[in-house]
Amino acid sequence: MKAVTDKVISRIYGKGRGWAFSQKDFADLGSSAAIDVALHRFQKKGTIRRVLRGLYDYPRYSKKLRQNVSPDVDQVAQAMARKFGWRIQPSGPAALNILGLSTQIPGQYTYYSDGPDRHYQIGKASLTFENAPLKETGFKYHQSAVLVGATKSLGKEHIDRSTLTHIRDWLDPKMQSAILKDTRSVSSWIYRAIREALRKEENNG
Repeated sequence: MKAVTDKVISRIYGKGRGWAFSQKDFADLGSSAAIDVALHRFQKKGTIRRVLRGLYDYPRYSKKLRQNVSPDVDQVAQAMARKFGWRIQPSGPAALNILGLSTQIPGQYTYYSDGPDRHYQIGKASLTFENAPLKETGFKYHQSAVLVGATKSLGKEHIDRSTLTHIRDWLDPKMQSAILKDTRSVSSWIYRAIREALRKEENNG
């Protein structure tokens, strides 16, 4: 039991604060019973937090507020997709929210999914899954779907220097080459915008 417990917390710490997960994310580490015991133990200690039934997160902590902050809704959405085996794609407004570029009402996240329609309340945030044809599901990385969805939602005329800088700052520089390769098949103007943002990172590096 101790070995499973150690492996579970090691994976949680390795993913970092903000990561959301379910028992399924530890299925390779041991029996479901042992994993359940470990997750319950860490929840009771306050190391992890129950977000929804069967779903937890390793909460982010604000030194300024001196308390844990609300769950990362995008992380929750990804955890649910893994748990239920759904493919998901953030809507344009959701992608803008994730990037911090939204002019919409904050806290509303809609994802298109090949699963059933579902709605959840995550603290003050609204998380909705809508069953719909997924137009862009060939991406290997979630970041690609976010960048493409946000860029498309903004429109070519609204992609300015500030937007490109924001994209550059949001994306982990280590993901640059992978994202360029992953988004190569999207509309040419969207790919050019993403490439320009990442080239700025390259030029500044």
